[in-house]
Amino acid sequence: AAPHPRRRRGAFPQGAGRLDAVCGIVGAVCRGPAAPILLDGLKRLEYRGYDSAGVATLVDGKIERRRADGKLRRLAALLSERPLGGTVGIGHTRWATHGMPTARNAHPHTDGRVAVVHNGIVENFRALRNRLEAAGRRFETDTDTEVVVHLLSAGLERGLPPAEATAETLDALEGAFALAILFAGRGDLLIAARRGSPLAIGFGEGETYLGSDALALAPLTRRILYLEEGDRAILSRQGVEIRDAAGAPAERRIVETALSGAAIGKGNHRHFMHKEIHEQPTAIVDTLHSYLNPAEREVSMPLPFDPARIERLSISACGTSFYAGLVARYWFESVARLPVDIDIASEYRYRDPPPVAGSAGLFISQSGETADTLAAMRRFMASGAPALAVVNAPESTMAREASAALPTRAGPEIGVASTKAFTTQLAALACMALACARARGAAPAGVTSRLAGALLEIPARMAEALAHDAAAAAIADSLQHARSVLYMGRGASYPIALEGALKLKEISYIHAEAHAAGELKHGPIALIDDTVPVIVIAPTDAVFDKTASNVEEVAARGARLIVVSDPRGIERLGDMAAAWIPMPKIDPFAAPLLYALPVQLLAYRVALLKGADIDQPRNLAKAVTVE
Repeated sequence: AAPHPRRRRGAFPQGAGRLDAVCGIVGAVCRGPAAPILLDGLKRLEYRGYDSAGVATLVDGKIERRRADGKLRRLAALLSERPLGGTVGIGHTRWATHGMPTARNAHPHTDGRVAVVHNGIVENFRALRNRLEAAGRRFETDTDTEVVVHLLSAGLERGLPPAEATAETLDALEGAFALAILFAGRGDLLIAARRGSPLAIGFGEGETYLGSDALALAPLTRRILYLEEGDRAILSRQGVEIRDAAGAPAERRIVETALSGAAIGKGNHRHFMHKEIHEQPTAIVDTLHSYLNPAEREVSMPLPFDPARIERLSISACGTSFYAGLVARYWFESVARLPVDIDIASEYRYRDPPPVAGSAGLFISQSGETADTLAAMRRFMASGAPALAVVNAPESTMAREASAALPTRAGPEIGVASTKAFTTQLAALACMALACARARGAAPAGVTSRLAGALLEIPARMAEALAHDAAAAAIADSLQHARSVLYMGRGASYPIALEGALKLKEISYIHAEAHAAGELKHGPIALIDDTVPVIVIAPTDAVFDKTASNVEEVAARGARLIVVSDPRGIERLGDMAAAWIPMPKIDPFAAPLLYALPVQLLAYRVALLKGADIDQPRNLAKAVTVE
């Protein structure tokens, strides 16, 4: 097959489709057996979501592999029955896009000459497959990845060395991807490449490792190198050779990562999600202390713009991170008097808004690799405006490409449904709002100091709220059989209602939706009857009386009300409620961080009663680098 005409590497093609980088890649060039290292690495990548898995190694120079559909325990059982030798190999957890989630379609793919694992989608795979089949090549799977195998083999058959065959293959591919390639007869060689999907390389003593992220490599090494956009790398026991997008030799900085194998254990918790819910007080402390001086109650953070000089702030994010941005809009506008535009990243990317003079951008992502948010940030920065990335991965692509980054200090979050990553985003954004308020002269020092104090109270108030886990469990019993659940809130509580509905949908598979409380009478109130639970997020803030009026409207129509509020709120609304979750009294500015906990606990407890796969809910993945 002739190579595709050269195109600018690293560019996302116009109208690109989904990028299936939520799969997991591991690789190892070892002194000892590779298969156990590969399997352990895949276990640490389970949080990304997958429906099949496999490994391949070189045994006496020949490629051998084991693949299984379903969970990793099936692959582990297969490896126990049929052990796999060899000191060099690759592994993969697949989340199906092209082709059903079967063992036949599981990675690695091989023709005996090369073996390939792949995250992403080859946009032009159909044209490539047609061309390859016309040339007499036979395909065994339904996946787009198999075209990579045949392109590589075609180059090798023409006498190209592995590195040159890889370069030619990369030029033929359109889309975004990460690849790891094993070559028959080359027991000291792996080749990796990235375009749009992250890859990390780890360094051991006479060994090199490859992973979709540093977490996969945590027990093996703390010395990590992150490939940059368009890079390809040759891994051997002696080290790593890197070529950039233009094919020129490149140097990439090796960093010391703080991750460790112990950091991802469940401890005494049944699920990672439950553990991470209970880690939030500590995570909030770590985040606040990064930006907020507790003695002086002043915020200091590396903003890439002068808040006093910008006229608008443009926020963009996806999913839970978007809801964090919605909360932040209330803070920026009410406290810092800074106008905010906010978009779902996938909509911003294609809405094509004209640049607004004096704007700065704020882009929020747990992983720092979310494809839509990254593309939105790149589009925004193309106008020359500064962009700030709020991420939980300070070495991620967004953190590296943004004008500056605010790490959220949540630590590794394994559960697919975000918990501590969300609240630490809120903590960082609240600090930023206070910094902007001071810089813009929008609030007296006494006000910002008081609000900073409210933030500093949050870890202790969270510990109190977590003591009501039993109340959430009791309420969950009445929710587990519901066909639909409504959430409502006003002001900054409205995004928390949205987040609560999302959490319930994600892990319990119960239909749920959220509405601004004042909007219920404009249509959604037609859904209300005595079979529909309504969960009300109602701290006693400036709009509490309005929320109470909306609650009365809903109660009058027979809704089963569950109220989340502080003592004064429960006193006012308790008579109408079937149940309530009491919350500590907190300044309304800080309430969104606190009120995120009960909606997380409710979703967790309902999913637990329903026997759902809480940490790895169906059809979802953690690092959603897909469009």
